[in-house]
Amino acid sequence: MKAITFSNLQFFIGIDTHLKQWKVTIRNCGIELKTFSMNPSPDELYKYLNKHYPNGTYFVVYEAGFCGFWPQRKFTELGINCIVVNPADVPSSGKEKSAKSDPVDSRKLARELENNSLKPIYIPDIYAEQLRSLMRLRYRLSQGQTRVKNRIKMLLYNYGIVIPKEHLTNSRWSGYFIHWLKSVKLSSSAGQFTLNNLLLQLDQTREHLKNVLRELRQEAKQENIAAVINSLTSVPGVAFITAMSLYTEIIDIRRFKKFDELCSFVGLVPSVYSTGETEYTRGISFRHNKFLRPLLIEAAWTAVRKDPALTLRFNELIKQMSKQKAIIRIAKKLLRRIRHVWMNQDSYVKALVA
Repeated sequence: MKAITFSNLQFFIGIDTHLKQWKVTIRNCGIELKTFSMNPSPDELYKYLNKHYPNGTYFVVYEAGFCGFWPQRKFTELGINCIVVNPADVPSSGKEKSAKSDPVDSRKLARELENNSLKPIYIPDIYAEQLRSLMRLRYRLSQGQTRVKNRIKMLLYNYGIVIPKEHLTNSRWSGYFIHWLKSVKLSSSAGQFTLNNLLLQLDQTREHLKNVLRELRQEAKQENIAAVINSLTSVPGVAFITAMSLYTEIIDIRRFKKFDELCSFVGLVPSVYSTGETEYTRGISFRHNKFLRPLLIEAAWTAVRKDPALTLRFNELIKQMSKQKAIIRIAKKLLRRIRHVWMNQDSYVKALVA
């Protein structure tokens, strides 16, 4: 008896990924063949496809999320074409938005994959992804340090303990200030324990941050990274942390064929609403990279003080709009210059009108 073969036939598989199980939908020739649950395993799905649809050509898609890129890498090893997409970019009907479920999501992904309407996101290599994780660890530790500092200040304010003025002038907590905090005595053992515990958390977080920064500086010495970081730190307002954030979030600047694509990725583009002959600009886009946009805006405030050309442009802009809107435009101009020095590995040139 002749074996069944599906050679030259294409199968489109949408996966709604979760920790304990995947919801999988398989489509072929515009028809939904099957939707089922399975263990979260690329190997098991590969075996299933080979058993039920042998010799077929398989295309897989899932949404970016908690599971990262390891399934995509595994599918690629197995010879399956797999893409990862931004959930916000998957076309959805009103019914799918109002009745969201795992089967609905997997069916939607498989359908749009077959319709060729999905745009894959960039997938870095494993080293670049892990370097990004290290940089994001620093970000979260810094956030944690800020929370602990705020708790310490609120604890002192709650009990009427006034922080000396000389310690309020600098946002960075000096060793002298921390020594003063450790000398503060509260009236009860419970209160003193609370303060001591918060100070211990602060010491531990500061130590973690030092270790992470040391590791980041070590990683930045690698040949393929060092030249980029040196170019980026020549830009006014871009110090080592901002440069490493830019590198680890973007990784390959040339993947953005146009400058507008880079602006969109960072989030320095306007949000526009248009209907008929009416068009509204609703301010800066809600979609943005949360690790880059705040840093670039902060860098822009420094750049307008250090680069005469940007100072001049900023002064021209604030005649037409608020300083907050003007600095967004300066940040966009600064991003264009960052792109130039990165791509050409040049040093930044001040007072350049462009």
